[in-house]
Amino acid sequence: MSLLHRHIFLSVLGACAAAVGLFAFILIVGNMLKDLLPFVMGGQLSPGTFLKLVGLLAQIVAAYALPMGVLTGVLLILGRMSAQNEITAMRAAGLSLLYVARPVLILGFAGAVLCGFINFYSMPKSKIAYKRILAGAVQKNPLSFIVAKTFIRDFRGVVLYVGKKEENLLEDVWIWELDSENRVIRSGRAASGRVSFDAAGGRLVLVLSDVSFEIRNKDNPEDFVKPVQRGTSEEFTVELAMEHLLGAQAVRQKPGWMTLEELFTQQQKLAGPVPSGEEEKRARDRMAISFAINEKTTTAVAVFAFALLAVPLGIKVSRKETSANLGVALLLVMSYYFLTVCVEWLDKKPAFRPDILIWIPVTLFLALGLAMFRRLGRV
Repeated sequence: MSLLHRHIFLSVLGACAAAVGLFAFILIVGNMLKDLLPFVMGGQLSPGTFLKLVGLLAQIVAAYALPMGVLTGVLLILGRMSAQNEITAMRAAGLSLLYVARPVLILGFAGAVLCGFINFYSMPKSKIAYKRILAGAVQKNPLSFIVAKTFIRDFRGVVLYVGKKEENLLEDVWIWELDSENRVIRSGRAASGRVSFDAAGGRLVLVLSDVSFEIRNKDNPEDFVKPVQRGTSEEFTVELAMEHLLGAQAVRQKPGWMTLEELFTQQQKLAGPVPSGEEEKRARDRMAISFAINEKTTTAVAVFAFALLAVPLGIKVSRKETSANLGVALLLVMSYYFLTVCVEWLDKKPAFRPDILIWIPVTLFLALGLAMFRRLGRV
């Protein structure tokens, strides 16, 4: 590698690493706020477990941060070099655009290989470990789901509020039962109560005392013209299912959480004879596996596509301000993921072949990058 290539490669590598780190940090914080913060506030996660989960999160979000980071890093470095007339000097010395861009393309290819490894090996294992550790930590202290002076929405179809909690004793308990449209169909308030965990059934059991309740019309619970049914009870028992919180469903391995070998193994199993009456389900299962393989592959290819597109785009933008190149990078990334999400909406409809349609976004970006690269190379 020549001195010029080494200079470009190291400059772009440093910028890409910083950009990947930035985007990974943003994604990690977002997942922490969504998944871990409620458990931390409820005292369900020890500091050691929390740090281990954050480390697993870093491996999970890396595949999403890589395409964004590579695009941003290349745009920033080549934009700066173009603004300082370094690219112009190289072209004036008779160097072709392909020669100048060779280190960037090599880096983009290496990033695609790394992203493929993360998608097919590292991320699936980290995702399963993340779910299992989180579920295991929660199982050690299921009563900590009840947090005083907080609207608790962890239980399906129920919103709970407790004014005061001391160990398993509760005071000033409010509970709202919701329908499928999140409308209140029943509500109640108890002066006191106690909570226990039924390990066999995987549920919390609330025994409430001095209860007043209200029952609304199930068909139209928001119709306040008709009178509602009200009543009182000395004692009332409420059971709150926790299977989804304790990991019975969360740790079930989805196609997106499988390694490449597991995906191929599952694909071979589904290729066998189809039992009568299960044709539609088998078709959806096959499509889910095929879609996962192609989606992981396109995400890796997107790293190279973004690097290719960023070369002519960074030179053409030619701004010293990092905000300009950063804005372009974010716009392109948002466009790519918007197209990807649109295709993912069809993953339950095998007739539309979403496993093939998922290649459209990355193909568009590859074609756009090649067209701009060839056009700028002629200048």
